[in-house]
Amino acid sequence: METLNFRFEHGQRRLPVVPQLSGVVSSGNLEVLVESAALNGACMIEIRTAARGFAPIWEAVLGDFQQRWQLTDVRIAINDMGATPAVVSLRLDQALQAMTGSAP
Repeated sequence: METLNFRFEHGQRRLPVVPQLSGVVSSGNLEVLVESAALNGACMIEIRTAARGFAPIWEAVLGDFQQRWQLTDVRIAINDMGATPAVVSLRLDQALQAMTGSAP
């Protein structure tokens, strides 16, 4: 297992207080937990993944996600079992859409 941590600054969108879980940990899939947190305006994302050595790809996918959603004071935990970048984006968007009731 590999643990990756990313921090994004300067977002503007706050989320409701109630956390949101999306997806399920299984082969080729992942679980995403999104929650509000006092992070001085940052969005922090922690990934626990079985696929080692993919930090640059994770960074690109998460950077695109943050660009679309512009989150602030949000903590995201991802438990990954080899999901493709498309599945990662889908699960993140599902969680945020469930929380906000809208698309980015």
